Amino acid sequence: MASVPRILSLGAGVQSTTLMLLSAHGVLPRFDAAIFADTGWEPPAVYTHLERLESEVAIPAGIPILRVQVGNIRHDALDPVRGFASMPLYVRNPDGSRGIGRRQCTAEYKIRPIQEQVRRMLGAKPKANGRPGRVPKGRHVVQAIGISRDEIQRAKDSRVTYSRHEHPLLDLPGAADGRRGWTRSDCRRYLRRHNFGTTPKSACVGCPFRRNASWRRMRDHDPASWADAVAFDRAIRHDYPRAAARGATLRGEYFLHESRLPLDQAPIDRVTRAEWAARQSNVFDAIADNAFDLDDDPDADVGCSPFTCPGSLATGEHLEPVA
Repeated sequence: MASVPRILSLGAGVQSTTLMLLSAHGVLPRFDAAIFADTGWEPPAVYTHLERLESEVAIPAGIPILRVQVGNIRHDALDPVRGFASMPLYVRNPDGSRGIGRRQCTAEYKIRPIQEQVRRMLGAKPKANGRPGRVPKGRHVVQAIGISRDEIQRAKDSRVTYSRHEHPLLDLPGAADGRRGWTRSDCRRYLRRHNFGTTPKSACVGCPFRRNASWRRMRDHDPASWADAVAFDRAIRHDYPRAAARGATLRGEYFLHESRLPLDQAPIDRVTRAEWAARQSNVFDAIADNAFDLDDDPDADVGCSPFTCPGSLATGEHLEPVA
């Protein structure tokens, strides 16, 4: 491994998969490793894609994929004993007002296990609890994050000294319009050319940041995950079981959908203005690439890769914990 290791933060979505292929094809320098943080509740398509990416691209290129996991976010949320990093559930308060719960899940289930793996790779000695301690002075990694030009506002510097972020897609010549930096559409074109056009977005089955199009796609194409999400939505209606076990006072009802209605009653068939705009853009891209499919809308699904959780844009919050 290089003296300054180059690590890919692999969310297994469109942009990070593109970075993996670009590295394997020699367009970008080879990564020393890729790290995938598994919440334990990804849709089956994400795990299937990850297996294929590993066997067909990563292993032949000599890039190990390291899978890290601190628990199963679904099981932990419904465990009346285990401490849990809360999800941004939508709240309907007793007085009819609306709110949203604290969002700790990305930091705890994705970013923190990645940081711990990086510290181990850099020679940090384990603490009494088995978790890695401080990194030896002067050591760091360069960590590649899959952020495209249309999401440049998500590009953030690292807040820890042992990891330096880079955003390689922002430095590539534009594949379509000649401007500097690849867009998500550029990434999708590249993936289609290399037989990875069905790359899904990575997000928990029960992520509250899913949009209507994403919920519809799950309901219509992944009924098992849909049933799982509906059951989870019912289970958290009156807060997490651990709060109830502690005798916490009920402050409202909790929901996965922003309408604050049960998921199986929520208006997910409503097509929003933003979705219509995205569909139009997708149609133009697909026609240009001779890959148009009326039933294919890859941008319908929300993505929540490490360091690029969509909720951070609305709140202005920097997700990366200091460790």
